[in-house]
Amino acid sequence: MTGAELLSAMAQGQLPAPSITQTMPMRLLEVAHGYVKFAAHADERHLNPLGGVHGGFAATVLDSATACAVHAALEAGVGYGTVDLNIKMVRPIPRHTELYAEGRLLNLSKSIGIAEATLKDADGKLYAHATCTCSILRG
Repeated sequence: MTGAELLSAMAQGQLPAPSITQTMPMRLLEVAHGYVKFAAHADERHLNPLGGVHGGFAATVLDSATACAVHAALEAGVGYGTVDLNIKMVRPIPRHTELYAEGRLLNLSKSIGIAEATLKDADGKLYAHATCTCSILRG
């Protein structure tokens, strides 16, 4: 299967979701060539010592969105791995609020994929933004 076909099968429940979706409650909603959309929400398992949502929550969700946007543009049998993730936290992540991470492919070459993603609420308020570089792993 191509990357988009594999991710679509996961989104439709035809293949199991990766285990990270249990640690970070998120589900894949949409998949297209070079595009993905996840829904995610933080809860009491994701708090830092001060009681706010740990920055790692947004980082993990945005890593998934950016990397899966790259994956959604790859042909069958080609892998990838994140080598660089840059995140800007815009405001604190709320608990028990559905947020949406949209990842978009910016550029794909034989060896590198570049993508960006946003983490927003249902009203479009931005909570975090990320860019990533993925190494493309060809057999």
